[in-house]
Amino acid sequence: MRFWGFVLGCLLAAGWAGAAVDENLATRVIILANSDDPDSLRIARHYAEVRGVPEANLITLKMPLTEEITWREFVAAVWSPLLDTLVPLGWIDAIPMSLTDAFGRKKFAPYRHRIAALVVCRGVPLKIAHSAEFFVETLPLTKRGEFRTNAGAVDSELSLLALPNYPINAFIPNPLFQNERPSANELGQVVMVSRLDGPSVDDANSLVDRAVAAEQTGLLGRAYVDIANRDHTGDPWLESAAKQLAALGFDTSVDRENATMPSTARIDAPVLYFGWYSGGVDGPFILPGFRFPPGAIALHIHSYSASTLRQPGSGWTGPLVARGVTATVGNVYEPYLQFTHQPHLLLKALARGATLAEAAYYSINALSWQAVLIGDPLYRPFAVSLDEQMRNFSKLPARLAGYATLRRMHLLDLAERSSDATALAVSSQRNVPSLAVGVALARRLREAGEIDKAGNALGFAPMLRSFDVSDWAVARDAAVLLEACGRPTRALDVWRTLLSTPRLPRELRVAWLPEARKTAQLANDTSLANTWQTEWIELTTGSAERSHQGVAP
Repeated sequence: MRFWGFVLGCLLAAGWAGAAVDENLATRVIILANSDDPDSLRIARHYAEVRGVPEANLITLKMPLTEEITWREFVAAVWSPLLDTLVPLGWIDAIPMSLTDAFGRKKFAPYRHRIAALVVCRGVPLKIAHSAEFFVETLPLTKRGEFRTNAGAVDSELSLLALPNYPINAFIPNPLFQNERPSANELGQVVMVSRLDGPSVDDANSLVDRAVAAEQTGLLGRAYVDIANRDHTGDPWLESAAKQLAALGFDTSVDRENATMPSTARIDAPVLYFGWYSGGVDGPFILPGFRFPPGAIALHIHSYSASTLRQPGSGWTGPLVARGVTATVGNVYEPYLQFTHQPHLLLKALARGATLAEAAYYSINALSWQAVLIGDPLYRPFAVSLDEQMRNFSKLPARLAGYATLRRMHLLDLAERSSDATALAVSSQRNVPSLAVGVALARRLREAGEIDKAGNALGFAPMLRSFDVSDWAVARDAAVLLEACGRPTRALDVWRTLLSTPRLPRELRVAWLPEARKTAQLANDTSLANTWQTEWIELTTGSAERSHQGVAP
């Protein structure tokens, strides 16, 4: 590929040298905000305060207030004034020239940069529309029709601030992609950019707050992988992610149905989610009141997942942020699958201790293209190990502590120490009862033929007087297990509580009422069984007129 070699060759010939690694990365973070947007300034100052970024590192520029801008607007309002600020301050070592290129960018002879990360705040434009007037052939890439465009994400273009005058049509190969040990020269070619953005100011500010909170406790929750059986490239990425999650010990649900996860799917504490493929957020993520736990990383592969970040119901990226995710990625225009963030690589880098920004740039192979990274670039989700979590178990949030137990149990199983895993679950339940651990323990004991002990493991579940949205499917599992262990009366208590939940959506009631009715019959509660039968008929027919026909769920 002559063009790729030309780009990288020019960089090396220019004598690039990356900045030395600094223990305090926050001192080398640059924050960019829109001076015409008070909310943008609020987000920038909040991030600086939380992460300890020096005030001098905050750059404010007058920029358009729209998410989409033209190339002329981008160069005039973002690219040029930002470079004109960074170069004199020494953030980018470069020699300015008097000439400009065909797109209006001032020419520079670059040398190196010392920016650990560039944080772009809500209010900075999101994407650049294709400008036909600036299209020129960039061979060999533009021989292919899908690359005959200069549309792209603002953040992806800013990744090349230290590479002035690169071709804007098609894309530039990322030298950090799958690069385990990038050299100083390679690091010097790319400015890692992350965005604090979302449907609201609070959503954007919470990205850093949740990251800091998660770094105190470590990741606590379950993992979910939604494989669409769609493509010989994307499906293996997700299969690889599922294997990594298992090796890390996370209690994991893997959905291999063609459609995305149904609304009835288990979704308690989804601290890690990787999936595809639908045009907008759906399934259990749109249940009323659904929220991600602190620190959650979620990635849904879709071409236009981040075409806007302002609407809580449009695409995937904005809605995920609105629902409390800590880090995610997306695409502003059509990227084509091979040029999106690859989930298995993102997870691989994060698990070995990389920052969010480092992992994101490790997992994507194209810059000056369509991808955006949302979240605190300094976030290290694996900063706290599982060993540390278990040593400080009493200090973990009570609602989430059980997920550390589940993770340890899985690792013990992998080490062929299943009896130790069972003992750990029993001990954990005595101290901090968890519905998730209770269900896992009951299943384990039932499979071992210890039916009575399995029922005892869920003895506390019927005493719970309410269930959070994230526990609805787990409560259903608890009721089914209690019935299977010969305790239909106790199972019925769980069903009563679950089905009396005011916010429980119609689709969940339709799916679960037949199971609840069967339990009521086994518990000899004919009245309740008939009540639930009537409700199911009304929900599925829109009328109670057929109830006399004896139609049973």
